[in-house]
Amino acid sequence: MTKRMLIMLGCVLALIVALGLGFFLHIKKLIASAPKPGAQTVTTAVAKMQSWQPQLSAVGTLTAVHGVDISSEVAGQVRSLHFKSGQDVKAGDVLVQLNADADQAQLRSLQAAAELAATTLKRDRAQLAIDGVSQAQVDADAADLKSKTALVAQQAAQVAKKTIRAPFTGRLGITAVNPGQYLNPGDKIVTLQTIDPVYVDFTLPQRQIAQVRVGLPVSVKSDAFGAEVFQGKINAVNPKIDPATRNVQVEATIANPKRKLLPGMFATAAIEVGSKQSHLTLPQTAITYNPYGSTVFIVKQGKNGPEAQQAFVTTGDTRGDQVAITGGLKEGQEVVTSGQLKLKTGTPVAVNNSVQPANSPNPTPQEQ
Repeated sequence: MTKRMLIMLGCVLALIVALGLGFFLHIKKLIASAPKPGAQTVTTAVAKMQSWQPQLSAVGTLTAVHGVDISSEVAGQVRSLHFKSGQDVKAGDVLVQLNADADQAQLRSLQAAAELAATTLKRDRAQLAIDGVSQAQVDADAADLKSKTALVAQQAAQVAKKTIRAPFTGRLGITAVNPGQYLNPGDKIVTLQTIDPVYVDFTLPQRQIAQVRVGLPVSVKSDAFGAEVFQGKINAVNPKIDPATRNVQVEATIANPKRKLLPGMFATAAIEVGSKQSHLTLPQTAITYNPYGSTVFIVKQGKNGPEAQQAFVTTGDTRGDQVAITGGLKEGQEVVTSGQLKLKTGTPVAVNNSVQPANSPNPTPQEQ
């Protein structure tokens, strides 16, 4: 009985081994007959050393060197306007004339009283010489003359306030004030802005403050004028760091001879710091940013042709469409710049560089 059981178990094991071997050979045949993936089409670029001017970039706001809303110090009716909206004016030019008839009449009355006081003082001094009046009378006449002269000066200043002048040279805005309109003290008449040059105010993180100083050149761009660059220099660095943001405010003066830049616009400011440096650069599209690190695909020659090999890299500063590579790559290596999503290490690649991704250090808007 035992011998029969052993023979039966041996036969079962032999059958299982035969079935397993047959299944393994079948799977191996299917794998061998499966179609192999073809080469994936990608674009590439060669890592090259390029000269970079280190820059600090920030978004800022343009402000006028001098800017004010013109208003009246006193109440009055507008008699005449001496400007047009958008006009350029010089310091001291008359802008608005208010009705000052009553004030001028009061001024003439006070001037007459002052003249009478002066005549009285002169006459009493002559009388004092012959002891016709006392010294106290002459002193009283002198004090009266000073008082009336002060009243004349006060009224003259009141009359002058009825003539509103430009406090500085600049360009006027649009006004809604019309002749005959009554103005209260503080009512806005028109805005006046000096726009050549202009200021650009922006902030930088405190870790960059050591690189910033007064006199450094600044380049400003505005999306309103595409790639046009406006040049200037830093004229002030705030001596206090904002404790809420840990940023420092910087102000630069920008030449604006054509008066294109206007207060209130936002602009991108770039500060040139330090001397030029050489960096290994790639288009930013070549970098795949992951939580575990940045990677690129390097094209290398495999057994059956070019294939992709993934490698970790360390990235530095960016400039336009380019990024600096500080580690993990050597000059002259060919790197995939588009098509990375379909790649893994060992994937065959076919390079087609007829259309390349952007790789400019100073890109311009695509619609330009």
